[in-house]
Amino acid sequence: MRIVSLAKRLIKQIVRDKRSIALLFMAPLVVLWLLSVVFTTSETKSAIDVVGAPALFLEKMKETDASVEAVSLEEARRRLADGETDGYIEFAPPKVKVVLEGSDPIANQAVVKTAQESLMKFSPGNAVLKNVVDVTYLHGGSSLSLLDYFAPVLIGFFIFFFVFLISGVSFLRERTGGTLERILATPIRRYEIVLGYFLGFGVFAVLQTTLVQWFALEVIEIRSAGNFGSVLLINILVATVALSLGSLLSAFARNEFQMVQFIPVVVVPQIFFSGLFDLRGMPEWVLWITESLPLTQAADALRGVMIRGQSLGEIQLPLWVLLGYSALFLTLNVLALRRYRKV
Repeated sequence: MRIVSLAKRLIKQIVRDKRSIALLFMAPLVVLWLLSVVFTTSETKSAIDVVGAPALFLEKMKETDASVEAVSLEEARRRLADGETDGYIEFAPPKVKVVLEGSDPIANQAVVKTAQESLMKFSPGNAVLKNVVDVTYLHGGSSLSLLDYFAPVLIGFFIFFFVFLISGVSFLRERTGGTLERILATPIRRYEIVLGYFLGFGVFAVLQTTLVQWFALEVIEIRSAGNFGSVLLINILVATVALSLGSLLSAFARNEFQMVQFIPVVVVPQIFFSGLFDLRGMPEWVLWITESLPLTQAADALRGVMIRGQSLGEIQLPLWVLLGYSALFLTLNVLALRRYRKV
């Protein structure tokens, strides 16, 4: 009887918590729907430019699954440098040159395979064609592994996830433990409270970020064409976004369980759309959402530095977006404290 009474009390407690009910029944459906969007509407379709090719070869190329365009050499080089294509094929007798963007091993293999199959169809039975294809890389190279390609996304995700979780729970404990209430009783202003907590937790966020990055690059030996400092600056910006977002959302949680509930809503969708999957075949609305996510911007910046060897000046846009998110979340955090004190 006591067991039944305890179970009834727990059931009533959960039923009263509308957020827990919504998470329990709706969050799995949302995650499964996101997976269905990623795996059913995305398709890997190489974008390839062709330079100086005979009309018959161009016709054979267009019979493949690739998106093919005949352009000038200058245009092909520009589009490749801007990331608009995965590579270009140039007919330069006696060789056929295949120039790959190089930062995605899967796309590299797809372009080379398409080029070789089209050449065999263009000149059937010519076994020497395979040996006249000269493959070069704009970035990366033949030694670039899948781990090197996915590592920038995973590093950014792990830093974001753990800083978000730890900062959110820690800030929540400050509030539920009465510490924040005592601070609010002093003349200190709300923005000073937010910045104080931000700097305090930020020290540990930077230390954690540095440790994670050092382990990834030095111990696991993940490839990085950029210097350690540039990668660290990007990861620190990722950590500041996670720190400011975690402290903001903690203001709307009554306990640690409710703080954890934000993970399927805030963190999980970002990992699906941050670059682990090829999203070029997605609907426009999905691409728009993807580009607006902090982790997508972080992944673009980290891949630019770690794989393509770009400088910080060449990836300014993602850096400014991450900085803007941090400022936005800190501002909202100050406003959120109004529920506890007006000034």
